[in-house]
Amino acid sequence: MSKAKPLPPPENDFDFKNDINLIIRHRTDLEVSQLVKEYNERYLYWDEVQRRKMPEGLDHESFWKLMKYYRLSRANNIKISDLPGFNFHYNMTDNIAKQLHRFDLNLGGVLESSANVPEGQSNKYMISSLMEEAIASSQLEGAATTRKVAKEMLRSERKPRNTSERMILNNYLTIQEVKKFSKSKLTPELICKFHKTITDGTLDHPTTEGSFRTNNEVQVVDNITGEVYYTPPNHEIIQKAILDICEFSNSQKGNDFIHPIIRAITLHFLIGYLHPFVDGNGRTARALFYWHLLSKGYWLAEYISISKVIIESPSQYSRAYICTEDDQNDLTYFYHYNFKCLMKATKQFRNYTVMKVREKTKLYDLQRIKGLNERQIEVIQKVQKEKHKFFSIKEIQNTFDIVYQTARTDLLELEKIGYLIQKKSGRKILFHRSHDFDNVLKKGLKEGL
Repeated sequence: MSKAKPLPPPENDFDFKNDINLIIRHRTDLEVSQLVKEYNERYLYWDEVQRRKMPEGLDHESFWKLMKYYRLSRANNIKISDLPGFNFHYNMTDNIAKQLHRFDLNLGGVLESSANVPEGQSNKYMISSLMEEAIASSQLEGAATTRKVAKEMLRSERKPRNTSERMILNNYLTIQEVKKFSKSKLTPELICKFHKTITDGTLDHPTTEGSFRTNNEVQVVDNITGEVYYTPPNHEIIQKAILDICEFSNSQKGNDFIHPIIRAITLHFLIGYLHPFVDGNGRTARALFYWHLLSKGYWLAEYISISKVIIESPSQYSRAYICTEDDQNDLTYFYHYNFKCLMKATKQFRNYTVMKVREKTKLYDLQRIKGLNERQIEVIQKVQKEKHKFFSIKEIQNTFDIVYQTARTDLLELEKIGYLIQKKSGRKILFHRSHDFDNVLKKGLKEGL
């Protein structure tokens, strides 16, 4: 975080005698009513309203009071628990309704047609997306490893060299575990299981892995200025609050319908709000967000990385939390931010698949080479692009989601033809571009004419 913490809005104690006159006076004022509607649709926070010029005869606080009146009169309430501080509300703005409709169409569609994924490539694309999410979610929590190094570690299955790499590996394993438990109900034990996998070997005290905190020595602070942004609830309420959060997640009551994506984002917020663990709360919150979407049939969520978008604007992520907490637990701020991230993440995935489809069409010339499968052709293309790249059998296995023996056969055949040579690195066999690669490739292309 680098921006100053937004100031809380004015106290909004409604004075019937004075404030009802304010509302009646401006209800028929077209300019005011249109401006209130516009700012509420965009869901501006107090500090954004303060910076704008007000209609004649209205100060900022009076205008804010009008905005809040219309927000609260149309709000949907979400009671998570009888505990103090766990009553929330949100507004179903036109923008939110439109975004929910788009996500309903996009996140549960048929992958090959709706996302332009070539037939048979879905597993490969899923693995790439899982890696992106694991890396970005860990970087949000301080992991200092580059994407290139992190992806090499995950693909080759080498052991992590430091805590940052361990965080990324843990996140990758957790996201895979989330899918495994997508048909299960949410329980405190499942939350702790996810947390234990996420934090394994990365915390100062191993006993806190997969265990709720037992003290109040946890605060959310600005890592540059040291300013305290948030102090979580007392640890004594955690057990009760977690049970209530699980009940909220599992609720199927027909008269209490909350859209599954709204519920998933709320679950994401609640773990950050409660901060039930000493560390790893953000990663656990995002894992539960994915778990809930998958459990409700939004299986395309498995292919997008929301953390990759959040890491582009971490201060906005923090701000969405702060605005919700400081403005009477109004979750609409958090929803608006998450919808932007979801939309951008979905767009990034679609752009990625389009790019990969184009890359695949560029393989046409290489596909003239006789006797090679598509995986081997892709390896040759990679070697063309990166002359100094080394491949391990494990990396090829994980890249293409194939068994070890198939990956080994692919590489040995390429070595036999003359595209690759191998060398030993300890007990590991690595393959890289042969000195005669260009000549062998030219010959292969010529024979394919």
